[in-house]
Order: sequence, then structure tokens, then C-alpha cells
Amino acid sequence: MNTSDWISRSVSRLLPAANSKEKEAVAPVKPAQAAIKSGVSVPLPTAANPVTTPAGGSVRPTSRSTRERLQATLSEKDEALSPRVLRRTLQELQAIMDPRVSEVEGGRRAMDVAAWYASAPAEQRRDMWLLMSEYFVADVQKVKDAQARFAAAVGTADEAVAEVHYRRATVSPRRRLLQRFSVYPQGVQFLVDLRAEMLPFLKADKRLMALDVEMEYMFSTWFDVGFLDLRRISWDSPASLIEKLIKYEAVHDIKSWADVKNRLDSDRRCYGFFHPRLPDVPLIFVEVALVDAMASSIMPLLDESADASDLNKATTAIFYSISNTQAGLRGVSFGDSLIKRVVETLKDEFPKLKTFATLSPIPGFRSWLTKNAAGLLEQLGDKERTALGRAVGYEPPGAGHFLSAAEGALTLAEKSPVRLMLMHCAAHYLGQATNEGKPVDPVARFHLGNGARIERLNWAGDPSPKGLKQSYGLMVNYLYDLKRLDKYRDLFAQGKIPASGSIEDLYI
Repeated sequence: MNTSDWISRSVSRLLPAANSKEKEAVAPVKPAQAAIKSGVSVPLPTAANPVTTPAGGSVRPTSRSTRERLQATLSEKDEALSPRVLRRTLQELQAIMDPRVSEVEGGRRAMDVAAWYASAPAEQRRDMWLLMSEYFVADVQKVKDAQARFAAAVGTADEAVAEVHYRRATVSPRRRLLQRFSVYPQGVQFLVDLRAEMLPFLKADKRLMALDVEMEYMFSTWFDVGFLDLRRISWDSPASLIEKLIKYEAVHDIKSWADVKNRLDSDRRCYGFFHPRLPDVPLIFVEVALVDAMASSIMPLLDESADASDLNKATTAIFYSISNTQAGLRGVSFGDSLIKRVVETLKDEFPKLKTFATLSPIPGFRSWLTKNAAGLLEQLGDKERTALGRAVGYEPPGAGHFLSAAEGALTLAEKSPVRLMLMHCAAHYLGQATNEGKPVDPVARFHLGNGARIERLNWAGDPSPKGLKQSYGLMVNYLYDLKRLDKYRDLFAQGKIPASGSIEDLYI
């Protein structure tokens, strides 16, 4: 450090603003530390409960790069951690993965950092994400050297050894850092929550992508379905677990304890995947109704006053809600395995079950139709266009006329041209509207990717305000034909969407 730098840094410590900012940033958070050390989980903000600044604003990118800030002396406007504290934070992260310390000591150091993070404001958390993403990368020169040796060794007796060295050279220190965080009891949940909080910022700040991809890779390994336990959730389960069902239900909101009791009645089953490091948190859960025919409406299934179905007559299992609970596990797929395991479990308990299907929402249909109605109308034949025009009172009918008439979907007669057009549009949306060869509807992508086929559209399947807002009340059955799962999965991989004849007949 030269004389000028020393004087500048010394003077900065005497400045009230800078000094108070640094004290605030590094002040010990004793309640958070005590909570973590005692084994109590410190609640962290997630995508569903985001962090805001004290002024209510959002996290904004700074003008200087992280490297420039680390080399600086004073903070600039909109920067969270001062250069001094930023350097200290980087040193603390590096100390966690120090190869000279044990896993236990590394985990203890990670716990201290997590305690600080638990009470840090959003801007300071973001600074830590940037450090983790930008400063724990593989040694570029070592990677180049190992790659060159591997290329030269291909086809020789040294190929395998060279490949091993190359693979090791490409592993970033960031992976070791994440592993050390996972050592302490709440470490895995801490990392999952950290990623959930970070996800909304990825689009605006590409510097975070390296950390995100590394975490997705690590989670895919840690949460492999081979490590997950399938457990039934019943009315006899602990109240804390049932409360999590209420909290995380994402398809049909649970309104009361009577509602959740109905969903856990004798003619229902609820199963979830659990991880040993998160034993009290279902990572994903599915709600199933055991009935005597394929369900066409969600209302009877959610009717708290309805009598339980006769299990002796049950031939059909209806999957009517599947919910992921951890936003931080985005990209980690276990829905396919969950359905397979649940089907096997149900078949063992109820040998008479022959049909396995869903009763699913169509969440993106209405917004998609608003943008595409005009193009769909142009594809109608003269006869259909004339009938629709007479029904809406305008000939030829425009997109606005049709969409206005569709607002009264629940009042439309069975043979109404408007109702029929909505059915045509919904079938087109599910079976023909694609993006890069995949359905634009997220629920369709999930089930079709797991080997199901589009089986049947159900008018007024969900007449609730939410159902009308999403899809004019329409719902869809996806059929899991156990003998054709592989066939349908192969078709889907080829860009072909499996659908029943009744759905194909509705295509425009």
C-alpha cells in the first residue's frame, strides 16, 4: 500500500457516515447466532416473501464491478457493503472451504456466516451472492493445461488418467463452499432458501448465473429421488406437517381445517417426498381422490359436506393437486418419480384401481387466448364463423366480440357457438400451441413429459373465481395409461403431443 492509499483509508475511518455504515454491516447478530446454534431454523425470505430495503425499494445493481469495489477504499452510492466489509466477507467465505480445516470446523464457520446473513438486509445479501458467484471459480490455467493433456492423451493408455485430471480441474471451489454450508444441521435448508431468494434477480444480473447453476447441480445430486422417502400424510400426522400442506398448497387453496380434513378423509390419499436433511418438510406432495369414474369437476372433490366414497367401488385414482414447496429447488425434478411411486403404492393397497388420471387446471389459457383469439378466428370455416357471429351479435365476429361473450362462460348453453369455440381454443392451446416443441402450458409440459396424454376437456370443471380467471372454468384430465407411458414419453420427446381422439377432434 502506498502513502496515498494509506492516508485515504485512514481518513475514511474517521468519516462518520462510512464508519457508521461499516459498524452496522459487521455488527454481530446475537439472536440469529443463538437461534442457529441452538438448532432453531431462522426464517429466511423467499421468492414468496421477498426482502425489501428499509425504504421499501428493490435491490439495484451498482455501477462498479465487484472487483473494483474490493480494491477500493470508500463506498459509492447504492453500494451495500463497504469495500472493507466486502473484503472481510470474502475472506470469511474463503475460510469456510479452507482445505486445512476439518469438515466440522468448516461447517461451524459456515454457520457463523449464515447467522450474519439471516439478519442482513437484501442489498448486503446480494453482495454475498456476487462474491460466491464470481470469486470461487476453477483455475483457468489449470483447466487449459488439463484439457490439453487430455486431448493429447485420447487414444492412448493415459487417456483415463488424463480425463480424471481434467474433470478435477474443472470443479470449481464454489462446490466445496456449498458442501461446507451443508455440514451444519440447518445448512441445506439455508442454501435452498438462499437460492429461492436469489432466483428473481437472475434475469437482471447475469453475474449470479454461475452460482445458480452450481446450486442447481448440487441440489440435483443431494435431492436425487434415490435419497427421498415417500410418506403418506394423513389426518393423524403431526399438526405441524398438516399446517405445511395448508401453507404450500398451490393448486386449490385450503381454506380451513375442515377443508384439509376432507382432503385427508378415508377415500383420499396424500403423499409427499421427504429428504433426510429436511425431515419435516414435504418437498412435493400430491393429493389423490379414490372414485368410481374419471372426475370432471373439482367441486365434488372439495365439498367438505360430501360423504366419503365407497372404497370397495373405487376404480379410479384422480390426482387433483400436485404442489412443489421449495422454490429454491427449481430445476430439480422429482414429480415423475412421485407419481410412479404413488401409483405403485395405490395399486398395492387397492388392486381394483384401473385408471390413473389427473383433474388439472389450465392456468395460462385465458391470458394466451386474449393474445391469440384473432388468429384462431381466422382459421374457422365460413359456417363456424357465421354461427359464432350470430351468437355474439357481430358478423364477421372480431376477437373483442368473442372474448366479451366468453366472459359469461358459465351461462352458455351446451350447444352455444361461443362455448364450442372456447373448447376448440382450449384443445388447440393444450395440444398444438408450443414453444420450442413443448406445450406453452406449464401443467401440460409436466404431465405430458411424464408420459401422460391429454384425455378430456371438462366444461365448468372449476367455476371458482380462480378457475374462471385462469381458464373460463375449464379443466382437463391427463391420463396415465400405465402400458403406454414410455410410448407417450417418446412421442413427446419427438415434439408430438399425445392426445385422445376427442381432443384431436376439437383441434382448429
